[in-house]
Amino acid sequence: MDLLLPLAQSADAQAITDAGKAIALGVGAGLGSIGAGIGIGFIFGKEIESVARQPEMKDELQSIRWLGFALTEAVAFYTFIFGLIAFFL
Repeated sequence: MDLLLPLAQSADAQAITDAGKAIALGVGAGLGSIGAGIGIGFIFGKEIESVARQPEMKDELQSIRWLGFALTEAVAFYTFIFGLIAFFL
């Protein structure tokens, strides 16, 4: 019976480690998504404000807006990927 006790303790330790990794992945991906959401909100809000002030620059501002949107989404994607890498390593 004493021979099984170390196996049970290591299994519990592994389960705790896996649970901690899952929580860290959820928190990291969540914070990355919140940050991207705030960034996209700022991008589109400022673009609307800029077009309201100078409607003749709408076409020029649109290309800059999409570039900012793509870069902000890339950051959110990278946070998710880094979280997955940390979870599985």
